[in-house]
Amino acid sequence: MNPTIHPDVLSKLAACDSCCVANAVDATGVRLANLGFNDSRISCLTPLLPPMVGTIVTLKVRSAEPSMKNAFYLDQPDWWERLEADRSPRILAIEDLDARPGRGSSVGAVHACILRALGFVGVITNGALRDCNRFSDLGLGAFAGNVSPAHAYRHVIEVGTPVAIAGLQLAAGDLVHGDANGVVTNPNGMADRVAALAETVRERERRVCEFCQSPEFSPSALRRRIGADTSRR
Repeated sequence: MNPTIHPDVLSKLAACDSCCVANAVDATGVRLANLGFNDSRISCLTPLLPPMVGTIVTLKVRSAEPSMKNAFYLDQPDWWERLEADRSPRILAIEDLDARPGRGSSVGAVHACILRALGFVGVITNGALRDCNRFSDLGLGAFAGNVSPAHAYRHVIEVGTPVAIAGLQLAAGDLVHGDANGVVTNPNGMADRVAALAETVRERERRVCEFCQSPEFSPSALRRRIGADTSRR
């Protein structure tokens, strides 16, 4: 689990897109370059919202068939009462355990309002969401495998245990960044370093793009400029 993260660090991360954050994580060299971000099994349903940055809270659900054991339903208040009171920005990660995830929606307009009131900034699921326009209105980031107009037999199986969603391994307390480009996890305990590197990456990319639009541009000059930036890393 990540230690307490200073609000200034969260603000710096939120000022960068997820591509920049992914590049910053790669620059640390602490994990393989093919890990820590989602695959095509989920997509952003709120692409016009600014980046979301927060720590993970997890649920596991099913919706295709009625519950055969003592499980609690999202329509009852105990699911959100089980979430710890915490005013720091959080993101709800919901793993749909059905063989074919997404038959029923896990979060719609009402629960989106509840989550926003509890301080959540986003929802990630391999299953379904609904009332997508409401997520945008609330400023609640939404990433899902599909949309569904009904909740079917949705019920919660577990709270707080690690989840697997679209190639992402997520545990409670993990720091996550997400926007229209996708979702990226921040290595535990490295928020300050990644935020600083992300600012550096963003500035370097800005300089390259400006140079490409300038009268001084040429392939050889670009090669020299990129080489100089690389040598300063």
